[in-house]
Amino acid sequence: MSSMQKSKPNVDGIIPAKLLGKFRFEWPRSKNRAKVSSLKSKKERAVLPKKIKSSFSTFRPNLSLKEQTMFAKRLSLLVKAGVPLFESVSLLEKQTSGRANKKMFKRIRDDLASGQFLYKSLTRYPKVFGEFTINIIRIGETSGTLYANLRYLADEMDKKRVLRQKVIGALVYPSVIVIAAIAISALMTVFLFPKLLPVFRSLNVPLPLSTKILLAISNILLNYWYLIILGIFAILIVFFLLMRWHPFRYMVHSIFLKFPIIGAMLKHYYLTNICRTLGTLFRSQVRVLEAIEIASDTTTNLIYKDRLQTLRTSITRGGKISSHFEKFPKLFPGMLSHMIAVGETTGSLSETLAYLGEIHEGELDEQTKRLSSVIEPVMMIGVGVMVGFIAVSIITPIYEVTQHLNPGGR
Repeated sequence: MSSMQKSKPNVDGIIPAKLLGKFRFEWPRSKNRAKVSSLKSKKERAVLPKKIKSSFSTFRPNLSLKEQTMFAKRLSLLVKAGVPLFESVSLLEKQTSGRANKKMFKRIRDDLASGQFLYKSLTRYPKVFGEFTINIIRIGETSGTLYANLRYLADEMDKKRVLRQKVIGALVYPSVIVIAAIAISALMTVFLFPKLLPVFRSLNVPLPLSTKILLAISNILLNYWYLIILGIFAILIVFFLLMRWHPFRYMVHSIFLKFPIIGAMLKHYYLTNICRTLGTLFRSQVRVLEAIEIASDTTTNLIYKDRLQTLRTSITRGGKISSHFEKFPKLFPGMLSHMIAVGETTGSLSETLAYLGEIHEGELDEQTKRLSSVIEPVMMIGVGVMVGFIAVSIITPIYEVTQHLNPGGR
């Protein structure tokens, strides 16, 4: 046994910067330590071949997260049954709807027929499958564990889909309530109030302040509705154009993370995805720097993406993941940094990250329940205030009219 093997480097540990270009890690599933092997050529150092642009110009292929999960599940079942990859992709092509997607699977099938690896063919469509999926399949093909990797990939993608649905579901309810309240108030202001207004004016009754405010809103909605619609569209267009500008998008993402309850919920969502992605890649023998780069690419929030990119730079200088995360306690809780440090020390980082992903998913569940319990009374109060304001604005003049018509009845 060589002196390097006797040193027993950590499973997912950090290696010095001067060795990163010369060695790579391979994580055996049966042991809690990494094997270090020398890279002989530049070809071996390449994780993926160069990306090839899609040949579609008019219609581009697209698979939703649910469709990608089904792709991995069906392909894993076919591989387990002993069906060759060429025939498996042919069956998936027949089950796929959409012209562009059928062309994509036909191209993949042709690549397999010419002797290419599946992962090399998938690199033609990086926006469809993503670096995470391609790397997991690459490891499975090159190590002879394609079925197990496809099953694991399907499970991870299904967890990500469920996680996204939880976040969207928590935000849909308050959004629907707000839209419904605004719509009802607008309908009452535009259609009901103008019919009562001539009666108030014919009696020369002084209108209360709330009624005057409602009258002004009603006139604006009736006379300038087209300008309001154009203004809303203009604001949306400007907002989406500004979102393409990196500094503005960075500011918006930072503001979202600072919102009460919603900000905490989003943090747990991103941390769950980051921990699971890194844990899965480390478990699948992907090198540390490549895994962090893929995790950064799959993260949509620019603040977390930036911290992962600086983490990559820190590791090339000999730093540790836990030490880097400790610098940003508002984004990475102390418990997370501490447990990652334990994982780095004990050589079980991939298992630790998977466990942290489960913890933050549980925290996300609690945050979604808390959001619902807080939003419901706030929405009810808000709707009550809006409807009450309109009701008072309409009822008060009617009461004044009855008092003027029957002054002796006081």
